[in-house]
Amino acid sequence: MSLSTSATLPARTAINPKPLGAALFLIVLGAWYLAQVVGPKQAALYVVGALLGVSLYHAAFGFTSAWRVFIADGRGAGLRAQMLMLAIGVALFFPALAAGNLFGNPVTGLVSPAGTSVIVGAFIFGIGMQLGGGCASGTLYTVGGGSTRMVVTLIAFIAGSVIGTAHMPFWTSMPQLEPVSAVKALGLAPALALNWLVFALIAAITVVVEKRRHGKLVAAHTQPAHTSPWLHGPWPLVAGAIALVLLNFATLALSGRPWGVTSAFALWGAKGAALLGIDVGSWTYWSTAKNAAALAAPVWQDVTSVMDIGIVLGAMLAAALAGRYAPVWRIPLRSLVAAVAGGLLLGYGARLAYGCNIGAYFSGIVSGSLHGWLWLVMAFLGNVVGTRLRPLFGLEVERVKPTAC
Repeated sequence: MSLSTSATLPARTAINPKPLGAALFLIVLGAWYLAQVVGPKQAALYVVGALLGVSLYHAAFGFTSAWRVFIADGRGAGLRAQMLMLAIGVALFFPALAAGNLFGNPVTGLVSPAGTSVIVGAFIFGIGMQLGGGCASGTLYTVGGGSTRMVVTLIAFIAGSVIGTAHMPFWTSMPQLEPVSAVKALGLAPALALNWLVFALIAAITVVVEKRRHGKLVAAHTQPAHTSPWLHGPWPLVAGAIALVLLNFATLALSGRPWGVTSAFALWGAKGAALLGIDVGSWTYWSTAKNAAALAAPVWQDVTSVMDIGIVLGAMLAAALAGRYAPVWRIPLRSLVAAVAGGLLLGYGARLAYGCNIGAYFSGIVSGSLHGWLWLVMAFLGNVVGTRLRPLFGLEVERVKPTAC
């Protein structure tokens, strides 16, 4: 059976004016408000989030689907785009992190311990990616694009995240290494060379696998373009990869650390639990100075929250420009169950693994963190399991028809 990602998207029509106007209004209003209440950097990060949402949607840059089609069908274009993104990323990030400052501002990477919690967390996150239908960034941009099923995944993602914070003392007590940065451990030049070598090796493996499976590299499916594809979409995957890494670098310059997503979900869940009378402030995770301050502060002061909201609105803007903003309200029961289960696994796994496909994988690797590579291996294995489980919930696994010789 031949399936394409376009099967899950509404057909392109003219621009959707109402959601376009709403997204633009909220982006502009939000940026103005943040500039007044928090400061210009927070407003800029909100706009960067919106641009990330546009880039993710227009390039259909999904980590989940890219891994699934490689696992199930041997097609590696999405994985190769990720390797390009990471290769450019380390070229930008490693020198800045080695220097400790960027444009005169101090910067630090997302470097976390590699150990039991990452092994377990990344593995179950990988399963959740396939059942929930998206990763962290994918959940946000598909919600912004009008997917009602992904709203369910997001709610469960938030619930799983706050549950994960309750159990963090147990998981952090399990065996793990001290945080390791390749930039500090190896030096700038050796760290760059080693990372580029591994990226090239992974890309080469995808080429070999794809050619063995299909006899050639399979052309990526493309959507009919508007007369102005850069404004309305679709974008090539490579363009999406470059846009994401440049915007992540902008995040580093503005906030002093790379892009992250899921810490905001834990914060939202904790604030919601507190409103219900649950004393989350007494939990070990929320009693540290940093997390306690975030829990007590308004959500608009949290960088990750502001950027996540920007991603949703940016994706809404992109979907409206593409003429594809058309929410579908009927969700099959099995798909709904998968969305809930997948979201819970995503949220819980992200907390255990010190991040998601963005904070641990993308930003972790461009930070030189060993835990980012461990996350990649274990999440990929989880995706293998999740891909096998998808048909049980009535979810598609995309394959291309074999061509006649």
